[in-house]
Amino acid sequence: MVEFLNNLYNVIMDVVTNSVFWGPILACLLIFCESLIPVLPLFVFITIVFIAYGYVIGFIISYILTCLGCFFMFYLCRTFLKNFFAKKVRKIEKFDSLMKKIDKISLSNLVLLIAIPFTPAFLINIAASLSEVKFKKFAIAVLIGKVSLVFFWGFIGTSLIESLKNPKILIIILIMLVIAYILSKIATKKLDLK
Repeated sequence: MVEFLNNLYNVIMDVVTNSVFWGPILACLLIFCESLIPVLPLFVFITIVFIAYGYVIGFIISYILTCLGCFFMFYLCRTFLKNFFAKKVRKIEKFDSLMKKIDKISLSNLVLLIAIPFTPAFLINIAASLSEVKFKKFAIAVLIGKVSLVFFWGFIGTSLIESLKNPKILIIILIMLVIAYILSKIATKKLDLK
């Protein structure tokens, strides 16, 4: 698996850095598709974009496309799967009790789920879209939560060894999670989201 990721990284990095036209398109496409295809390693793509385009442009590209991928996945599942899921799967008691918990998830908890780097975005997107979570609530959670996630993978991914030696970066990430939580509480009050 490590060898596969290494080879994948080298091929993608070569295309991204050596092709003026295809590089940015490939980087954007891969980050967008990660929200749709769970086996794609988001941390690899974000790291590549950060290395290829620098921290500021890399962050902007990664953040926008990760958010757009989540919105697109939410829309697809809500449009094409929700009715089937409600008629067939929610009749199973265990699934229904789980979905009732997801239906009532607070914005703050949803933000934290999205912001934690190792939480599978694919599952969160699907669960939120099949539940009664409103798109507005999901969108705000994604916009707040993805900031710290992209920051984490961009900075940790490009300098994992240095980050482990330098606890300042880990402290910054922890602070960003706290800020994301506080922003979600403010958004809940201001936008009357429950």
